[in-house]
Amino acid sequence: MPIRLIVGLGNPGPEYEQTRHNAGFWLVDNLANSLSGTRLQRDSRYNAMLAKTSIGGNEVWLLEPLTFMNRSGQSVGALARFFKIAADEVLVVHDELDLMPGIARLKKGGSAGGHNGLKDITAALGTQDYWRLRLGIGHPRTLSLQQQVADFVLHRPRREDQELIEQAIEKSLQVMPQIVEGKFEAATMKLHTA
Repeated sequence: MPIRLIVGLGNPGPEYEQTRHNAGFWLVDNLANSLSGTRLQRDSRYNAMLAKTSIGGNEVWLLEPLTFMNRSGQSVGALARFFKIAADEVLVVHDELDLMPGIARLKKGGSAGGHNGLKDITAALGTQDYWRLRLGIGHPRTLSLQQQVADFVLHRPRREDQELIEQAIEKSLQVMPQIVEGKFEAATMKLHTA
């Protein structure tokens, strides 16, 4: 089953733009910039930044909810219902505390793992069975930082961590055509061994 909707998670506004929680936005922004003629534009129907594009000949929606993280499902659910996009045709790109910076992992389904954006999308879609691209941001404990998780995700990463996250985004963009085509095994193999 090919991917028809790629969702980047983050919080709107310049004060959040460079924070770890916006890693999903970073990837979708980079993806849009890499595709000729693709520009994310504000769409009030879905309260999101939205673009319709083509990747490897497949028509795909790119979406960044402008609802704040905890209400991401409002935008995702509305667009998926209107265009009859099934949960397994959705890829959600998000920051992942349980992975170190520089690591990206693809998986289908599973729990939200405390990620409020995923919780809201699961509620909106009525299932956990959508694809996730998890971008490692590290955890304050594993990075030896004295911060609470809520504070950690809403701050900019250190320069060295930012560079690693950008490398993971670049690796993810290289396998995006395979992901969109539904060649998940090949994409996973390449992404997880890169």
